[in-house]
Order: sequence, then structure tokens, then C-alpha cells
Amino acid sequence: MNFNRRHFLGALATGAASLASSISFAATPSRQMPRGLAEAKAALDAHGARVRHRDIVGLVDFSAPSGDPRFSLVDIGNGRVIADFHVAHGRGSDPGNTGMLQRFSNRPGSNASCQGSFLTGETYYGTHGRSRRIHGLDPENSMAYPRAIVIHGASYVSADMARHTGRVGRSLGCFTVSQRDIGPVLSQLPPGRLLFAYR
Repeated sequence: MNFNRRHFLGALATGAASLASSISFAATPSRQMPRGLAEAKAALDAHGARVRHRDIVGLVDFSAPSGDPRFSLVDIGNGRVIADFHVAHGRGSDPGNTGMLQRFSNRPGSNASCQGSFLTGETYYGTHGRSRRIHGLDPENSMAYPRAIVIHGASYVSADMARHTGRVGRSLGCFTVSQRDIGPVLSQLPPGRLLFAYR
């Protein structure tokens, strides 16, 4: 009886350790450096006089479907992804609501997303609550501020929606994240940092 109990307890401990190891490994998957990081570093060099803080950048990979968490906060020193979030693209960039961005536009009234380098600006409280203004630094996004392209949260972006439909809702060109994520995004990407959008 004691012999069987010892073997049972030993096997139980071994199984628990193995399970814990598997959980630990699953919780910390290895990540390659995000696509677009080299371009973001080049953008930091090009706009260095305007981007005061170079420790963390926001990368938005618009080549990925909106159902993927394609907005990454990246530690620029080691290329490590700190966090990933779902983010909407503009209605004008995806007229058929396929979840895939089809085109960019800098034109007022296009309701499309634009690409390139953006400088994060001041916080304000608007229709969607706490939000952040951004300033376009490149010719292809020079109208971002006049178009009121901002970072904000909205109910039409959520992980549940992405899971069930394969996509999230569309914005009017803003970088819209879930209401749950807007706090962490704004706290990690305060004024004076680079947001870089690409495809």
C-alpha cells in the first residue's frame, strides 16, 4: 500500500511539473522581431528632431487582417514586442468590409486609413472618451491632424468580435482599438512617440 502510494504521489508530482512547464512555455512564446521594425527605426532617424521619446514605438501592420492583433507596442532597444492589440482600419480602405485593407488615402472625406510616420500628441476627451491626437510626419499622411485621425477606443473593436467573425469593425480612418485596450495603449504610447503604419 505504501509502495503504491509513493509511486502514485511521485507520478502525480512529475505530471504536475510537466504540466506547469507546458503552461509556462505556452505563456511565453518566442517572438521574432516584428516586420516593419527596420522601417520604424529609419523613421525615427528621419524625424528625430520631432520624436522626443525613442524607447517605445507603435507598429501597425495593415497587411494583416483586422481579425489579427496587428497593433504592436515595441521596445525599440531590443525589438521585443511588449503587447499586441486589435485595431480597425478605415471604411474607405475596405469598402467591401472584408477585414483586409485594400488601399490608403490621405484625402479628406475618404474615410480611409493612411500610412507612414505619426507623432503621438495630446490626450483629449471626445465622442469616444479618452483619446490621443496624432500628427502625420510624411507626405502620405500630412492631412491626419486636419482629418481628425486619432487613437481612440470603440465597441466595434474587440477580441470576441475578431474571434467570432474573423474581423473587427471599421473606423473613419482612425486607429481604433477596443475600449478595454485604450487605457494601456495610451499609457504606453504617450505624447512625443512614434506610431508607424505600413503594409
